[in-house]
Amino acid sequence: MSGPSSHAYDFAVLRVVPRVHLGAFVNVGVVLHARSAEFLALRVLTDEAALHARLPGMDADLLARYLRASEAICAGDANAGPVALAPPSERFHWLTAPRSDVLQSSPVHEGMCADLQFELERLYGIYVELANG
Repeated sequence: MSGPSSHAYDFAVLRVVPRVHLGAFVNVGVVLHARSAEFLALRVLTDEAALHARLPGMDADLLARYLRASEAICAGDANAGPVALAPPSERFHWLTAPRSDVLQSSPVHEGMCADLQFELERLYGIYVELANG
């Protein structure tokens, strides 16, 4: 049973699919949204050397720019375009919408926690750092 300070949230893992037709992927980030707490945050790998090490043969600079653009959209940065001006729930759904592109999202999963920022870091550790370590 959840306590009074628990938050229900949805999250998805952002992943790079170097060869879309093969379906193999490398996890590069986690986006977490808690509507009741008005929380939306993205933790993503943007270090070009780390991206190059995990995804040899890919344009790490271009990929890092795409990922930084996702961060800006998530943060509601007006310079990121019209989608960044949408409410947090719409930005979450835009970031996690199915697409057949190099940057994709996992299915959306649910959870409960007391500390949303801590949970984002915990999920990033599990799905990005440990999975690709």
